[in-house]
Amino acid sequence: MAEQDQSVPEVDTSKSSPTFTPYVPDHRSIREFSLRAILMGTILSIIFGAANAYLSLRVGLVISASIPAAVMAIGIFRVIGGSTVLENNMVQTIGSSGEAVAAGVIFTIPALILWGIRPEVGRIFVISALGGCLGILFMIPLRRYLIVREHGRLPYPEGTACANVLIAGDRGGRQAGMVFSGLGIGALYEFLMSGLGLWNRTPRLDIPGFPGARIEGEITPPLLGIGYIIGPRISALMMAGGTISWLILIPLITAIGTQTPIPLFPATDLMANMEPHDIWHHYIRYIGAGSIAFGGIITLIRSLPAILGSLRTGIVKAIRGFEETGENRPRTDRDIPLTWILTGLLAVALLIWILPQVPANLLGASLIVLFAFFFATVSSRIVGLIGSSSNPTSVMTIATLLGTSLIFVSLGWTGEEHFIMALSVGAVVCVSAATAGDISQNLKTGYLVGATPIKQQYGKFIGALAAAAAMGWIVLSLDNAYQIGSELLPAPQATLISMVVRGVLTAELPWGLVLIGVFLAAALEILGVPSLPCAVGIYLPLSLSVPIMVGGLIRRLLERKGGEDEKAESDRGVLYSSGLIAGGALMGIVIAALVVYREGMLAESIWVGNAWMGNLGTVISLLIFLLLALTLVRVVGKGDRKEKMEIGGCA
Repeated sequence: MAEQDQSVPEVDTSKSSPTFTPYVPDHRSIREFSLRAILMGTILSIIFGAANAYLSLRVGLVISASIPAAVMAIGIFRVIGGSTVLENNMVQTIGSSGEAVAAGVIFTIPALILWGIRPEVGRIFVISALGGCLGILFMIPLRRYLIVREHGRLPYPEGTACANVLIAGDRGGRQAGMVFSGLGIGALYEFLMSGLGLWNRTPRLDIPGFPGARIEGEITPPLLGIGYIIGPRISALMMAGGTISWLILIPLITAIGTQTPIPLFPATDLMANMEPHDIWHHYIRYIGAGSIAFGGIITLIRSLPAILGSLRTGIVKAIRGFEETGENRPRTDRDIPLTWILTGLLAVALLIWILPQVPANLLGASLIVLFAFFFATVSSRIVGLIGSSSNPTSVMTIATLLGTSLIFVSLGWTGEEHFIMALSVGAVVCVSAATAGDISQNLKTGYLVGATPIKQQYGKFIGALAAAAAMGWIVLSLDNAYQIGSELLPAPQATLISMVVRGVLTAELPWGLVLIGVFLAAALEILGVPSLPCAVGIYLPLSLSVPIMVGGLIRRLLERKGGEDEKAESDRGVLYSSGLIAGGALMGIVIAALVVYREGMLAESIWVGNAWMGNLGTVISLLIFLLLALTLVRVVGKGDRKEKMEIGGCA
């Protein structure tokens, strides 16, 4: 076990305070950037990168690796002789890099394979390495604004959950028991549901007499836990966006389309033959992409004063000869110096322009840097609201490809080589956005536990480069084994991105749908509603927003009932929710790894999945999810009402 400080004051993450004291105070210096932490983190980065690459190609989703990496570090180090909480934090910082790199690569590079172009291992490495470095470099100047100044306003649910897991593991006792009981229940639930198929993962209800309207929920422990941690307001905004899509837009398109005897662009099938998910795939995702692009622009505009102020201050200090990370700054507030960051950005931009593995001319290299900066900012803020697992990286990539392809069309660049160039721009930006979001969660965890930011940033470079080195081999091996684009590996995100690039360059993109999304988000801003979380809800399937909303409602109801004990109850819920996220994520990666070596899940839906379909299966699945939610209610409500927790949640 790590050395402990019994005098550490209460850490309250529900309020932003200049006197905030992390778990390991600044005046303490304990083992952090050790060789064994680097080695373990590097190995986990490659493992989680491989598991998420397969999962993304299979179903278009990735699983956050920060919490699983932290839990594995605690367990492994405990067996081999103990560790400090900051060493465990370093392992999760490096280990989660594989997830981010995998997301960026898998969402884009397989589009080349779908076009009949087999990329070399070297090309995949260069694209993913340069994108990862860009995301890290652009995020570092934002840390003091998004992580420190916005502390208490941006919950960073997975970063906060990971900090709770690390601290509970370091302390042991009742706090650890709360986290690990949630971990066990979350893992067991995920194994029985996804591994053995004992009940439906996504029960649904088609509303009678309302064609096209469907309510469904992906009833998993991580989504319930995320909803509790991010709280009722953000959950409600996401749910509002989902309601707009699934109970307004899809029924409206259904009502119009079923009366039309010809297919409505961009679909090629008759509307009468489409399910709500088909309409979401062909129409709503474009509307959501437009909404998120607008919300992202508004977010960047609002953040620009703070960003420019930070850069201006850093440049002035650099000119005066002061090192931004020198001894004049506290240990917990030292970043990589701004001069190093600017030098690194210049070097990456030159490599993008020069290296043949990235087929981008000077214009393409400039677009990469511009879009990478924009979406690194957007991604960092989005994950602060809803977490890395729900970060719509593919939407940012689509927006990048839209802008790039439009510029290419205006220049008359519509040949096959320009398809490849546009996709390369999108690939680097996609990896950059995913990595920026991932390091944001890591830095939030480090802020809460008292890590040294500059050491985390060095570790992130190591993890990203290690994952990039393995990603080419992973992608090509999966293509050899299962064939990307086949029924076994349909690569849904890459397929959509391929359609967008060709759609713009061949003048077949549904711009009307994209603009509907833009003006829908603008209307929300006019009404005073934050458009970005709502836009994310518009884009994502309703099945994700529903369980998140359930978690938010549970927190709201229990906090209203809690009175003076509201803070202690909230803390118990955050700790238990952290365990649910960790357990579900860990078991999800275990199942994904098993799928790689053995086709299919552990069993073929041996009970409810096949035997009890329809309404009965839906009722059974909802009852089981209700039992899971009741465990959260029970944990929050039990125990000593005057118990003082030493780390809290985000309101």
